[in-house]
Amino acid sequence: MKTFVGTVTLAVLAANASARTFTVTNNCPFTIWPAIFTDLNVGSATPDQPTGWEQGAYQTVSFSVPDNWQAGRIWGRRDCDFSTGTPGPTQCLDGGCNGGLECDPNTGTGVPPATVAEFTLGINGAPDNYDVSLVDGYNLPVRIDNNKGCGIADCPVDLGPNCPDPLKGPFDSTGFPVGCKSACAAGLGDPVNNPNCCTGTHNTPATCPSSGVEYYSYFKDNCPNSYAYAYDESSGTALWTCDSSLAADYTITFCPAHASLDSFPVGGESIVDVISGPGSEDDSPYRLGTLDAVLAGRDRVKTDFVFRARSH
Repeated sequence: MKTFVGTVTLAVLAANASARTFTVTNNCPFTIWPAIFTDLNVGSATPDQPTGWEQGAYQTVSFSVPDNWQAGRIWGRRDCDFSTGTPGPTQCLDGGCNGGLECDPNTGTGVPPATVAEFTLGINGAPDNYDVSLVDGYNLPVRIDNNKGCGIADCPVDLGPNCPDPLKGPFDSTGFPVGCKSACAAGLGDPVNNPNCCTGTHNTPATCPSSGVEYYSYFKDNCPNSYAYAYDESSGTALWTCDSSLAADYTITFCPAHASLDSFPVGGESIVDVISGPGSEDDSPYRLGTLDAVLAGRDRVKTDFVFRARSH
C-alpha cells in the first residue's frame, strides 16, 4: 500500500511540475466573460479551466495549463446575457462563441471583433510563442506578461472610440463603440482574393505586405507590440517568445494599467464629465457613488488613469 501511495504521489508531483499557471486578470471596471479555445487539430492538451466563465470587475482567476498547450486562444467577451435565447455568439455583443457561456471545444473560436491572446507553448526544446492578436479586430485592451522577464505583448489602448468608420462597432445601448473590426473582418475587399485577409494570390508574406492591408497603421501605430495582420512577424514586434525551459507562468490582463483615460462609459457620461463637467458639485447618490467606485477602481488597479466604468 505504501508503494502504491508513493507512486501516486510522485505521479501527481510530476503532473504538477509539467503544468504552467495562467492568470486572467480583469482590470476593467465592468464584468467580462473570458473564453478559451484550443485547436484540437494541432494538439489535444487543454487548460484545467472551463472554456468560458463570468469574471467581475477587478477579479483574478488562475488555472493550470499543460506545458505542451498548442494553438490556444484566450479572449474576453462583452455585454453578454446567457439567460435567454439559443446558446451561441449572439448572446454577447462581441467576442461571442458557439456554445454560449462555455464555448464549444470544436467550433467555439469566437466571433470578431475580439482582441485575442494566443499561445503555443514550446515542446522538444522549442520556445514558447505568444502574441496579442488584432487579426480578428479589437474589443478590449489586453496585455500578456510573465514571471521570467520575457517580452510583453500588448494592446493597451482603447481602439474603439477613434476606430475608422468602416471598421467601427458594434455599439452598446448608449451608442458607445465597443469594438473595432479589422479590414478583413469588416468585409472590405474581394471575398476570395483579398490583401486585407491575405487570401488568394495574397496568401504568402511576400504577396501580402502590411502596406497592402487597409488601416494596418491604425492598429500597429496604436498597439506596436500586437499582431496586427496575418503576416505581421516581419514587424519584429508581433510574435513573442520565451525559452520553454524557464517554464514561464503567464498573466493575461484585460484593461491593463495604461488603457486610455476615457476608454469606457458610465451611464453615458465619461468619468472626466462626471468629475469636472456641469453639475460636478452635485451631491446625488448616483454621482457620489460613481466617483467612489471609480476612485476605488483606480486605487485597486494602481493605474495613473481613470477608466470610464460601465453602468451595468
